[in-house]
Amino acid sequence: MYRAVTRDIEVTVEPTYCPDRSSPDQSAYFWTYTIEITNLGAETVQLLSRRWMIIDALGKRMEVAGPGVVGEQPTLGPSDSFRYTSGVPLATASGMMSGAYEMITEDGERFEIDVPTFSLDTPEASRTLN
Repeated sequence: MYRAVTRDIEVTVEPTYCPDRSSPDQSAYFWTYTIEITNLGAETVQLLSRRWMIIDALGKRMEVAGPGVVGEQPTLGPSDSFRYTSGVPLATASGMMSGAYEMITEDGERFEIDVPTFSLDTPEASRTLN
């Protein structure tokens, strides 16, 4: 599991390779990742948007940005959590993702929180990296 805490907002990520949705002979690999966002602070915040940098093993970069996550812009009071699962395809057997969420407080203050950089590896790629 990967973890980052920014301004009392914790983000954890658990990536999972999906062999049933991948076709290695066609250079098509797929992962899901489950993210949990937990408000460890005392103020209520809302997630407004996301920004991702996805990099495959050949160094090809893809940026993705947009409102909310999985169609939602959750509001998190103190101690609240929001959990979701999404997916990402790559043309290589490994890669990595990093990103940030734009948040807003009840007072209208906007700030970014970090999503920890996480690795996307097939079981075979994981063995060769060690």
